[in-house]
Amino acid sequence: MFPSYFTFWQKLGMYALRITAWSTLAFLMIPILVIVPLSFNVEPYFTFTEGMLNFDPAAYSLKWYQEIWNDDKWVLAIKNSFYIGFWATIIATVLGTFAAIGLTKSEMPLQSAFMALLISPMIVPLIITAAGMFFFYSQLNLAGSYIGVIIAHAALGTPFVIITVNAALSGFDYSLVQASMGLGAKPVYTFFKVIMPLIRPGVISGALFAFITSFDEVVVVLFLAGPEQRTIPRQMFSGLREQINPTILAVAVLLVVVSAIMLLTIEFIRARSEKIRTGV
Repeated sequence: MFPSYFTFWQKLGMYALRITAWSTLAFLMIPILVIVPLSFNVEPYFTFTEGMLNFDPAAYSLKWYQEIWNDDKWVLAIKNSFYIGFWATIIATVLGTFAAIGLTKSEMPLQSAFMALLISPMIVPLIITAAGMFFFYSQLNLAGSYIGVIIAHAALGTPFVIITVNAALSGFDYSLVQASMGLGAKPVYTFFKVIMPLIRPGVISGALFAFITSFDEVVVVLFLAGPEQRTIPRQMFSGLREQINPTILAVAVLLVVVSAIMLLTIEFIRARSEKIRTGV
């Protein structure tokens, strides 16, 4: 319902805005949601069969989800994705948090220039970043190793941590730090007992973004990873070229579920932080 003082054109504008918003949402979500029923197709096709359209129970199956755990390549890819994502997130969170704290210091020179440099992995086309990493890491014998892939994913996730922590620090009162130091607290104690509790929501959100970035990344893996460092997106890419079957759709559904859980967690943390901040 609209307020009584709305004119015809204001109501028309609001209806147009709602239609546009829902249309945009449908445009973004339908290609993602359509893979869910296809992943239960009993036939090895990427299309809706007549039985599926008629909602015949015999046309649906969990065989492709079971196939994931029966294939050593998929099992290795899943393990690698979580292993690489975990360590890349740890590194990105630590580096991004300290970088964001340093950039908010008033005595920090060239803050804008350093911020632009640190978030450049988000701006530069990923293919260029991946090519540069490949040539650089090859000189250090890190290409084709877990360490190389972890460091590369950490570099891609660090900008997300910097941005979220920097936002959390935007309203931070540094007089609390001065008071803590004035009372004799050590810098490390001040960081963990004063600064960290206040910026924790931003740190957690940044860490989740970094994990999602690593978990879904494929271009850098194509350049840097060897056969033993194959991740889920890399295995999906190979599957599309070598052996197309709905197992890829089943894995895609699992990726969507993981990403959705991460994003819902981020939103919960953001809402909780806002509630604490406003006291409502």
